[in-house]
Order: sequence, then C-alpha cells, then structure tokens
Amino acid sequence: MSWPQLNRRLHLYLALSLLPWFLVYGFSSLFFAHPSAGQRLYNDGVPTWTLRFERPFNDPAPDGGGGALKALGKKIMETCGLEGSFGAYRHSPTQVNVYVYTFWKSTEVKYFLDRKLLRVEDRRFRWDQFLTGMHARGGFDQDGFLDDLWAVLVDVVCLGFLTWITTGIIMWWQVKHTRMWGWAALGAGAGLFSAFLTWL
Repeated sequence: MSWPQLNRRLHLYLALSLLPWFLVYGFSSLFFAHPSAGQRLYNDGVPTWTLRFERPFNDPAPDGGGGALKALGKKIMETCGLEGSFGAYRHSPTQVNVYVYTFWKSTEVKYFLDRKLLRVEDRRFRWDQFLTGMHARGGFDQDGFLDDLWAVLVDVVCLGFLTWITTGIIMWWQVKHTRMWGWAALGAGAGLFSAFLTWL
C-alpha cells in the first residue's frame, strides 16, 4: 500500500470513528450559542428542580476552597447517599453547594450553614443540558476510573481531530489542480478567524 493510499484510508476511517464526537460537539455547540432554544423546548411549566429531601447536618465549612472544600463535598454526598462525579463550591458565606452529575441525571445539594440543613434537589432531564454536559465534561479532577477513562478518550479524540486535519491537508496538497481552491479556502478561513481575534 502506497503512502497516499494509507493517508486516504486513515482520513476516511478517522472520520467514521470520530463521527459520534463530531455530532455531540456540533449539536451541543448550537445550544451553547443559543441557550434560549433549549429554554423554549422545555417551557412547559414543569419545574427544573424538584425537592428530594431535607435533613439536618452540622459540619464546619473550610474558609478556602480546593481540597478542603472537596472533602466536605464528599462527606455531604456520603451523608445523603449520593454517588457520582461532583463539584463543591461556596455559593455564599452561609451556603455551600455540591453538584453531583452524570450524563443522564444531576443532583444539587445545598448546605445552609446558618440553618445546619442539607437540601437535596434533582434536576429534570433535558436533551440540551445532556449535550452541553457531554461537551464540557472532561479533566482528571474526579476520583473514579470511568471519569479518568472519559478524560483519556477526550484527549485521544483531540489527537484524532488534529490527525484528521493533517491527513486532509496532505490529500489536498497531493491533488495539484485543486491547490488554488485550497489556498482560497484556507486563506478565507484564516482571514476571518484573524479578523474576529482582532475585533472581539
């Protein structure tokens, strides 16, 4: 098999294997750019959040963030019987929120320090939030194996995108009679991108 044939096959099969990721990032970007579209889809009077339960809790919250706040978030999750990836942050001086999420469901725990109370609320499922959640999820800041595996897959997909672009450029350069149109397309894209970098 010659190098041009190998390059074309790599380009073809990369496109097919990366198709689900292209679809997720493409559709989710629409909802990032037009969040009101998702709001209109689910403007049916059903509340976004529903109360699951409340229970007393008394634990001092750390002054700073980082590992200490995450440790508190983990303790709150254990107290409430929750599992999954989570983030903990200070909503106010008297409130700490713990956001627990999977691709299919999300739960928020509000810890009211002054009232020594935990309130657990579940968010209704919405396709727009499902897609934007998949788009934004990544990183190695969670403890679970599947979370790390997802982060590794995101890295692999990013490398796949770059390889797909590279093989496409090689294919374009090998066809001499289309080089002029390729330069025009490349110049138009780069020019528009540079203009927005300057103006915005």
